[in-house]
Amino acid sequence: MECMTDSELISRAEALGVSVSYVHWRRERVDVPKDTLRAIIEALGEPPAPQPHRPPDQKAASSYAEAGRASRLPDVPHQRAWGFTVQLYSVRSRRSWGHGDLHDLADLARWSGRHLGAGFILINPLHAPEPTLPVSNSPYRPMTRRYLSPLYLRIEDLPEYHQLNLAQREYIDELAGPLRAASSTPDLIDRDAVWEAKRRALELVYSVGQTPERKERFRRFLDRDGADLEAWASWCALAEVHGPDWRDWPADLADPRQAAAKTARGPLSERAGFHAWLQWLLDEQLAEAQRAARAAGLSIGVISDLAVGVHPGGADAWAHQELLVPGMSVGAPPDGFNQRGQDWSQPPWHPQRLAASGARPLADLFRAALRHAGGVRVDHVMGLMRLWWIPEGMPADRGAYVSYDHRLTVGALTAEAASAGALAIGEDLGTVEPWIRRYLAGQHVLGTEMAWFAREPDGSPLRPQHWRRDCMATVGTHDVPTISGFVSGDQVTVRAQLGLLKEPEGERKASELMLSAWRDLLAAEGLLQPRRQASADEFTVAMYGFLARTPAMLIGISLADAVGDRRMQNVPGTSYEYPNWRVPLCDREGKAVLLEDLPDFRLLRAVVSAATAGPAR
Repeated sequence: MECMTDSELISRAEALGVSVSYVHWRRERVDVPKDTLRAIIEALGEPPAPQPHRPPDQKAASSYAEAGRASRLPDVPHQRAWGFTVQLYSVRSRRSWGHGDLHDLADLARWSGRHLGAGFILINPLHAPEPTLPVSNSPYRPMTRRYLSPLYLRIEDLPEYHQLNLAQREYIDELAGPLRAASSTPDLIDRDAVWEAKRRALELVYSVGQTPERKERFRRFLDRDGADLEAWASWCALAEVHGPDWRDWPADLADPRQAAAKTARGPLSERAGFHAWLQWLLDEQLAEAQRAARAAGLSIGVISDLAVGVHPGGADAWAHQELLVPGMSVGAPPDGFNQRGQDWSQPPWHPQRLAASGARPLADLFRAALRHAGGVRVDHVMGLMRLWWIPEGMPADRGAYVSYDHRLTVGALTAEAASAGALAIGEDLGTVEPWIRRYLAGQHVLGTEMAWFAREPDGSPLRPQHWRRDCMATVGTHDVPTISGFVSGDQVTVRAQLGLLKEPEGERKASELMLSAWRDLLAAEGLLQPRRQASADEFTVAMYGFLARTPAMLIGISLADAVGDRRMQNVPGTSYEYPNWRVPLCDREGKAVLLEDLPDFRLLRAVVSAATAGPAR
């Protein structure tokens, strides 16, 4: 490798689909460092031979590659719909255990559908973390994308809960009491406390057994999910003994096939059965939330969210070792908001090996995400075409793009969405080449447009008539401050305090200019009074009134915006420096907002009224 000339290195990289240069957010060409190219080429290795235990799925590959035919494309909305975008864990009620759950989701759907006319609720990924303490906070770096977090279970809704005797129910109430009390405070969400209490309660409920009819339903669930569920349950049982990173396990357990024998009998078998049972309960409660949403009049219902990757030591990485590339991490190059780039510490799919599998693992993920949903949002959808790979030990800005067979990967998404009768939405924010958006639109994959990043060629805010039609329009995302936070300057202050900005004062001036440009545009649109300083609430209402004037077919209203919350849910580029993914829903004064409080929020109703004021053009 070291003996390669620069010309040979570039030729080899291009043959493997590794870009030797890219255009960054300032529209300037950047050459990829030679040591980056060498590391990625070495990691990719020679073209893989077919795996004997997992032969290439030629039938699936052909099917997904042909998914672009009209008969296999997913639906697109025929009329505009709006809905709340929520971080479900942050949306708590008086009965939830310090952490939003699937009962809360169903209640939010019922209220927003019947009383506000919502068409959907977009939720954060519900992917499962490790079954041990401490529990990871990020929903975007899970242990599996295939299964759900038990923290979202409502214990009292379980049929088996009603088989408990009085003393057992009182014990569960004692476990729930401190957590229910915590829901009424603005204190950070404590997933460790929530899981410790729910695990004890669930183990008690599990011990009472099931009726014959429930046993049969559980058996059918086990049969449906088969090997995937067995692998997840086995990993959980082993993680409880050896820790939640399979790379630290004894050598014989690193092979899922050998490990299966260890969990097929004895105490580990019992624990694996418990974790499989939890997934059945979650499947039932998520199905009920979608039924409740549709019954309340939501035309789409729940829109699930699929993270871009998984923890390198987690269950999916363990089960799919032959399809992932060790020593590499995915992320994003520098952009206007993350000037040092991003490293998400997640292993990438091997492009050639994924293609040899017929993209079957991807299709399985899409199918699971759509099982009880009216749509799926694919985080960083550009990753189906190309991913930013960062060699281990290098900073995020020294990565390179690696290409995938986009006809196969996008075909898997569109085929599964079409089969489910659901929408496919791609989060295509950041550095995106124009052909990617054109291709996705041609395959009926809706895009995502965010007001803060939507700009005209001269850098001014994108005029409403220039927005895309086939997209979900939002003001922000979970990775940027709420509107109140932007107006107050928090997006600069917080990142400057955390050392994420190279030029904080320059960023502050740029932010002030951006807000000024937005004030001018909103005033020109008649949404704000000119030459008058608007309050944060007035600015929030005006921004959603602006979205109503775009042709976008979906409008997402951040529930945090609608109650005046200021804090960010996540600061990209941080791990422990900021309480990412632990911030509960609060109002502008920092007081906790419960689900039962929402009908009394005048700001929320004003935002909804503004967002629904104008039809799509």
